[in-house]
Amino acid sequence: MVDRRWWALGAVALGTFMTYLDNNVGNVALPTIQRELGLTISGLEWIVSAYILVFAGLMLAGGRLADVLGTRRVFVTGLLIFTAASLAAGLATSGPALIAARAVQGVGAAMLTPTALALITQLFPDPAERGRAVGLWGATGALSMALGPATGGFISENLHWGWIYLINVPIGAVTLGLALWAIQPVHTRIRRGLDLPGLATSTVALFALTYALIEGGVAGWTSPEILAAFAISLAAALAFVLVETRAAEPMIDLTLFRSRVFTGGTITNGIWSFGVFGIYFFSALWLQNVLGFSPTEAGGAFVPMALVMAVVAILSQRITALLGIARTVALGMALMAVAIFMISGIGADGAYGDVLPWFLMYGLGGGLLVPLTAAMLSGMPEGRAGVASGVLNVSREVFGLLGITVLGALLTSRQGASDQPPLAAFLDAYQFTLVIAAVVVLAGIPVSLYTLRARRGPVAPAQAAPTTVGSAN
Repeated sequence: MVDRRWWALGAVALGTFMTYLDNNVGNVALPTIQRELGLTISGLEWIVSAYILVFAGLMLAGGRLADVLGTRRVFVTGLLIFTAASLAAGLATSGPALIAARAVQGVGAAMLTPTALALITQLFPDPAERGRAVGLWGATGALSMALGPATGGFISENLHWGWIYLINVPIGAVTLGLALWAIQPVHTRIRRGLDLPGLATSTVALFALTYALIEGGVAGWTSPEILAAFAISLAAALAFVLVETRAAEPMIDLTLFRSRVFTGGTITNGIWSFGVFGIYFFSALWLQNVLGFSPTEAGGAFVPMALVMAVVAILSQRITALLGIARTVALGMALMAVAIFMISGIGADGAYGDVLPWFLMYGLGGGLLVPLTAAMLSGMPEGRAGVASGVLNVSREVFGLLGITVLGALLTSRQGASDQPPLAAFLDAYQFTLVIAAVVVLAGIPVSLYTLRARRGPVAPAQAAPTTVGSAN
């Protein structure tokens, strides 16, 4: 009899690949989209921001829906929404239509992303199998990093820009068919409410925070608009904590954070995202504006790094068995920090041969972080897997936005204060920002070594949440 679980993992991996590819493929083509749709800079920014805003704002809600309504049902629904919105985005003939379609894509992605990890937890209860499954799942994310920029560059130079989004349609159709066949419904139902106060307060907090981080650099960090957004986010976050501590069936059982591994893993993921998201974004500009790469060449430059990351992700479970999760993650952070720092020393006369060794080292380090996800989710009660996955992904997105915002502000400030020619000023500011990012990533080493260390002696599970078996699909 065919073991459909691995085919189900293929559907989960394809769904993840599609959403990650969409993130990575679009940036290269933004100048083309701006020219053909006659967009202002603000309109162009909202093509990216509308997706991120909705995605980050609704991710915890998507995780909760997976726990309540069932992982299979929410995964399939998110897949349908994302695929339909991709079709609408690819066929859009105006800026507002494209921005609206991108926002709807964010809704679908907010249902797909946390549900993917919850499905892996459900499909593979055995820790060894789960670790292997997470490694394969992580490899697909790395492959999307490899193919995304290269695909975006090729499309922007040779095809209509709409294919950046239309490429999701056949992938979505294949994923849908595979998911409906391979992911089996689980008929045990969880009779638990949606925790509407928790959903409302968490969504408002994340929407307001994401908006402030996206628009702060444009509107001014001390402008009334941005200060109000931060204030709303803080007030909603405090209200969320208060609601969750009093709810009979909270959306997030806050006792999950008593788990040293879960809390430490969330912080480590956040540190990684902070240091890396901004650098990945600005490195594409550096390759094109300083080293003179074409869009296709700049996209292709990331391919070896991502391929190494994918291979190491698949092998990471064996490495973890030898070193332990704490040392494996700390080694990964150290390799990435060193790679980022060494790239900061490459001047305007640098060639790809100077960049490649450090890109490969970065990919090696990134692959070693994949087992962290399995370690964090391994102790989660089954009825909390969706929201736990949502927390993990929210930390990545919010800290990643912080990285882009803070590191971008540092780059812009240093570049603006320079009296050098524009190209030299950008290079100097970029190199300075890389050093800061390397220091931030280094901070993840002591955090991971302390929080992910092996327990000494038998210790009862930290979670006080009741274990609920099965979910409605």
